[in-house]
Amino acid sequence: MQFQGQILKMTSYDARPIQYYLNLSGDLIHMNELLGKELSIKHTGFQCVNCGENKPVYRMGFCKNCFFESPYASDTIIRPELSTAHLGVAERDLEVEKQIQLQPHTVYLAYTGDVKVGVTRNTQIPTRWIDQGATFALPIARTENRYEAGMIEVALKEHLADKTNWRKMLQDDFEGEVDLADFRQKIKEFFPDDFQKFYSEGEELWMFDYPFEKPEKVSSFTLDKKPEFTGRLTGIKGQYLGFEGGNFINVRGHEGYVIELEINN
Repeated sequence: MQFQGQILKMTSYDARPIQYYLNLSGDLIHMNELLGKELSIKHTGFQCVNCGENKPVYRMGFCKNCFFESPYASDTIIRPELSTAHLGVAERDLEVEKQIQLQPHTVYLAYTGDVKVGVTRNTQIPTRWIDQGATFALPIARTENRYEAGMIEVALKEHLADKTNWRKMLQDDFEGEVDLADFRQKIKEFFPDDFQKFYSEGEELWMFDYPFEKPEKVSSFTLDKKPEFTGRLTGIKGQYLGFEGGNFINVRGHEGYVIELEINN
């Protein structure tokens, strides 16, 4: 069976285990059903996620022009504390920025091999945590907009990581229970005074089960350095597809790449 198309990040559904679908130009391929099968991937071109043109991907699936011009690739996507839509000030396109920034956001703790702090729109719960490969996640603040959540995150990342270490995430074999509620209590004092009102207690602890077993070793490859790859799919976690021998590819890191995918027995 063969497929061809532009890679977008995998769609996931919170189940036991999590169900993953690879999105190739709108075709959703149920990856859980392909575990144990040999897959062949061939990189054949690019398609910018914004303009759709066959231009090399610069970052986040965007070609270079779109990365520096599109409101969907602005600095506030990565650094929410820079948001200005609540002030009526545009960065690139105020109407788009209002849609993204002026909606409820959540500040959370997640365990991805280490405890980290992060920000997400409420509409992206629990997808954001699954994409990061979190074992556990706990909301700690509920805000009215992106700026407020970003300011809380800036204060807390002085004391906690705000990035996921992909190696730790994939090699973690944690079998106990991380007390994120205890972390929440300990870092409450680090909330800025003006943002203490957003602190949230009594939130549900989210736990995730991935179709994945810890490999003995991990190594990653990209389609830039290895445009053709064949291997047997052994597991999925976060946005990573794992193949025999501990070889992993970050699907989200290849958004905008056009590939041919062949499924063998």
